[in-house]
Amino acid sequence: MAGSNNHRKTSSTSGANRSSDGVKFQRRTSSGRLVSLSRDEESENSGEYAGPNDYINYTVMMPPTPDNQPGASSNKADGQGSSQSGTQDSQRPGKTKRAGGGDDAGGESGKMDRRMSVMKNSNNNKSMLLRSQTTDFDHNRWLFESKGKYGIGSAYWPPEDDDYANENGVSPADFLDKPWKPLTRKINVPAKILSPYRVLICIRLVVLVFFMTWRIKNPNKDAMWLWAISIICEMWFAFSWLLDVLPKFNPINRATDLNALKEKFETPSAANPNGRSDLPGVDIFISTADPEKEPPLVTANTILSILACEYPVEKMSIYISDDGGAILTFEAMAEAVNFAEVWVPFCRKHNIEPRNPDSYFSQKTDPTKNKKRPDFVKDRRWIKREYDEFKVRINGLPEVIRKRCDMHNSREGKKEKQLAKDNNGGVMPPDQDIKVTKATWMADGTHWPGTWYSAVADHKKGDHAGILQIMSKVPEPDPVMGQLDEKKLDFTDIDIRIPMFAYVSREKRPGYDHQKKAGAMNALVRASAILSNGPFILNLDCDHYLYNCMAIREGICFMMDRGGDRICFIQFPQRFEGIDPSDRYANHNTVFFDGNMRALDGLQGPVYVGTGCMFRRYALYGFHPPRANEYSGLVGQNKAKAANVPMNADDAETQPLTEDHPDLGVPKGFGNSTMFFESIAVAEYQGRPLADHVSIKNGRPPGALLTPRPPLDAPTVAEAIAVISCWYEDKTEWGDRVGWIYGSVTEDVVTGYRMHNRGWRSVYCVTKRDAFRGGAPINLTDRLHQVLRWATGSVEIFFSKNNAFLASRRLKFLQRVAYLNVGIYPFTSIFLVAYCFLPAFCHFTGEFIIKQLDTMYLLYLLTITVTLALISTLEVKWSGISLEEFWRNEQFWAIGGSSAHLAAVIQGLLKVIAGIEISFTLTTKATAEDDEDIYAELYIVKWTSLFIVPLTIIIVNLAALVIGCARTMYSEIPEWNKLMGGCFFTFWVLAHMYPFMKGLMGRKGRLPTIIYVWTGLVSITVSLLYITIAPHDGLRAGSDGNLQ
Repeated sequence: MAGSNNHRKTSSTSGANRSSDGVKFQRRTSSGRLVSLSRDEESENSGEYAGPNDYINYTVMMPPTPDNQPGASSNKADGQGSSQSGTQDSQRPGKTKRAGGGDDAGGESGKMDRRMSVMKNSNNNKSMLLRSQTTDFDHNRWLFESKGKYGIGSAYWPPEDDDYANENGVSPADFLDKPWKPLTRKINVPAKILSPYRVLICIRLVVLVFFMTWRIKNPNKDAMWLWAISIICEMWFAFSWLLDVLPKFNPINRATDLNALKEKFETPSAANPNGRSDLPGVDIFISTADPEKEPPLVTANTILSILACEYPVEKMSIYISDDGGAILTFEAMAEAVNFAEVWVPFCRKHNIEPRNPDSYFSQKTDPTKNKKRPDFVKDRRWIKREYDEFKVRINGLPEVIRKRCDMHNSREGKKEKQLAKDNNGGVMPPDQDIKVTKATWMADGTHWPGTWYSAVADHKKGDHAGILQIMSKVPEPDPVMGQLDEKKLDFTDIDIRIPMFAYVSREKRPGYDHQKKAGAMNALVRASAILSNGPFILNLDCDHYLYNCMAIREGICFMMDRGGDRICFIQFPQRFEGIDPSDRYANHNTVFFDGNMRALDGLQGPVYVGTGCMFRRYALYGFHPPRANEYSGLVGQNKAKAANVPMNADDAETQPLTEDHPDLGVPKGFGNSTMFFESIAVAEYQGRPLADHVSIKNGRPPGALLTPRPPLDAPTVAEAIAVISCWYEDKTEWGDRVGWIYGSVTEDVVTGYRMHNRGWRSVYCVTKRDAFRGGAPINLTDRLHQVLRWATGSVEIFFSKNNAFLASRRLKFLQRVAYLNVGIYPFTSIFLVAYCFLPAFCHFTGEFIIKQLDTMYLLYLLTITVTLALISTLEVKWSGISLEEFWRNEQFWAIGGSSAHLAAVIQGLLKVIAGIEISFTLTTKATAEDDEDIYAELYIVKWTSLFIVPLTIIIVNLAALVIGCARTMYSEIPEWNKLMGGCFFTFWVLAHMYPFMKGLMGRKGRLPTIIYVWTGLVSITVSLLYITIAPHDGLRAGSDGNLQ
């Protein structure tokens, strides 16, 4: 102990002779806590803290202050050390060399000089963060000089009367500078999952090569045709598997930072003193076509969920495209906007999720969970009653419109009769037949300009005027707060504004090809460019509502982040409601959305799937990205920068486009609207990321989007109506290079492919809470027709110029493989159908695809199966899907491949060879009406020709199984190995077809047991007759005709 005290005293004495004050004393108290004291405090409090074990662990910390630089010689004299320190101080900017080098000159004045040298220098205008990073400021020295307090920093600031904090010219504002933060980050799949996954793919590929080689070298000469069919099919399956698995080599995940987005775009700053939103505008498109198949109530709920989303109200504009021009949809949307005036503030007040009223009130969870406002229960009860009345009004609209039309038409008939009487001297001519056109009337007593219930010229489907109605005006730039008891609810301090909403129905006339949904989307693109011109476009189906009110912000994070100017669209995964718990027909499609799409995100980006996608408007116009790469070589291994579009000025990256831009020099590509043409450069500039970091390329300065949007005037609306006319696209590039691409029933895939082919990238945005949710057909017939439409579009892509074989060098190799698979996968159905019949052929003939089940064949088969199972298991790990979902996907692959995909190939070939056009009907989006069973639609059996092939496969395989078993059992020399091989493949086929068979049976208990009995008896009878008429070589028929 004495030694320790002597050591302490020696150290203190030595420290007193040194000119440096940058020494910290650290001691351990009796409780074991470390206490750091300055030299003066240690001397003053030594008696107070003295104890038997206080200085057992005695340490002296020497921070690197200017007087104690690392590397200084420890054996130098005190004077030399002070002189050297003074020399170093004099060489630092803003410091003055002391007059003397001795101790006399270094007393309190030296201490003050050192303190001033740290704080008062020529870099006073630097922020605290910058001075810390450039070593102009020493935190350790500062903490020592603070006499044992917390010091100065972002956690604690001394009081205003503290001289130390004020005399150095430092304020708390110096600590507010924060480092630049990205808005998104990439999360790689762990190597312990991804590396074995890649290795197993390579192993299985090698094994497949050896297996195919062995199969070719060992034919079954007794049944060459069976062997040939099986070889061809297996080789195609191996090729198809390779196309599917290669793009999955680099799956990734992504995450967004919504707090960073708010700090950058909605926090007061020098460029944004009032804290207004500097976010870009977003135009949201909802498409519908037939109110009979797409109920207006479903569409209205989708609209309400979007109107209430958490995005700056003045930056949003919602458009609905009614391609049928139906007055029912028009008036339902008007009712939805009226209800939104109370629903939207209610959602903001109580932070409601989801903001689709129907989904919110249908939740089984406790609605009061996490709700703290005392008036929530009262508000919810009131808004629930209002929503019920709203639903009744929507459901009663057809009857209201019909009665209104009957009333007006009856009045018009009376007017015509009165006019005839007046023209005939007050007497009704007996031979005159008064005919009144049965028009469809609006609530204000005028004719509806769209389609009428009684179709006439200029008012029928495919022949009506263009309609554009602004149902809610452009909102005020600043929040409008509600008042007490505003419409029965207290909206005090709640923003009651709602975004602009417009109803659009493009003009249609006979003789024009209106290009279905793609044409409707392009009409919305042009109309929205005139009215709001948001640089980003989010398109949704009418039954896909906003489930996460922050989803738009999460998508904007990618567009506004570093490198966001190269992103053409953000694809969100599709999530579905109302699916049966077992997901019998793989409606969730999680293998595609959570597997394939995540994997494509690691390449050039996911494909566009038609809904839940946020586009960059500038990319939709057919322009090239500001930067792109080109890939050459056999597998695209050579990467080089693509030639960029030349700019006109040195600072072109921070300026909007000009008319001298090469792509803008072709006005005919966009039509003859000057207002639309001028909006292109504005949309491109407003869509650029924020230039707040040196790594941001092609950015815009902060505060560039703070100017309020002007209100709409009559000439602007008139121009918007002009650009949705049916003749506007004549002799333009709309549908060819600009906008949604025409010529395919799957215009979504083609549109995304064109953007990727120009060098753009896309991003897959998977949010923690599902971004959007929608409905899907759970009925087998509707599901197959949906798959038929997708597969037919893929066949069209394969036989068109959009084939990935013809892609440019800007498309990555594996991305090219993925698009190639999109066009090729329907053709697998030909080989799948043939392979499903192979087990039956084996049973009928008594042969097998190989000579015999030897060890080598079984070893190959086992290796291929095990590696596939391991690959699937690892894919489940990194994609997050379940094994049951994976198996359901495999089952429906066989069902859809043997039905819808085969029909798509036939229809595609007919269109290419004979020019026969393909027409499809809309998928019904009605809700279940059976209160006892919400999945009642699942059990409805609606016959379609698509059932023929899979039903034939099932019946033939069942009959062949009975025949094969009977033949083997009655054979003198039974060949059990061939029977087992045939039975294995038969059960493989039937296991995949099980959901199809269950769908044909309908609801449980509906199929009488006698059907199963008679089916078994008929199969046994047919098999015995077949064996008797055409016995196998191993069977002999006696003279009496009996089997021996």
